[in-house]
Amino acid sequence: MSSLTKSDINRAFSIAPDLSKSQIDEIEKYGVKLSLKPGEYVCWEGDTCGHLPFVIDGLVRVYKVGENGREVTLYRIHPGESCILTVSCILSENEFPAHAVVEEPVQAIGIPAGILADWTNKYEVWRRFAFGMMSSRLGRIIELVDSVTFKRLDIRLSEYLLANSTNDVPLNRTHQDIAFELGSAREVVSRVLKDFEHRNLIFLKRGTIHILDQKGLKNIKKS
Repeated sequence: MSSLTKSDINRAFSIAPDLSKSQIDEIEKYGVKLSLKPGEYVCWEGDTCGHLPFVIDGLVRVYKVGENGREVTLYRIHPGESCILTVSCILSENEFPAHAVVEEPVQAIGIPAGILADWTNKYEVWRRFAFGMMSSRLGRIIELVDSVTFKRLDIRLSEYLLANSTNDVPLNRTHQDIAFELGSAREVVSRVLKDFEHRNLIFLKRGTIHILDQKGLKNIKKS
């Protein structure tokens, strides 16, 4: 377990510039350096949250599994971010309601739950951080629920492809990966992708998707 550096703290905590020297000292005192490999779980559904991780490097996917076994991605935690559900669990003393898994090698700073609760009670800067993050993430989750509930899958899929494609670089995603992102079944996603390919909007190759007609994908929502 390595000690924390000033660089670690600045990269992990977006509010670092707003913290006093004594508050930075407290992070150095109580923070724990964490290293996690892809595929490792930060939290399982039903866990008690003992720490709040602040990501220095890497990527964590937070997702929910339905009774039918389908997954839907709620959000991802990038460098400089933390987890709204963990904050909520710590402050409400409830269990973690989803799964959080490492996608890219993670370096993070873990703050013990009791310390975080104490900081939130004592310091305005930490209260603003906690409630600001919850507000921001809640907006994203509401958009996700609205999309899953009310938008046609072909529109959601076209938006996903456009949002994740870069110029002429093929998108490296399996149909199952996309189904997890959109909260759908792999078979349904495959059917819609095949339809896109039939319309010459994309070209499918094992594990990759080539965008052929961005304008055509954008126009799907108008059909």
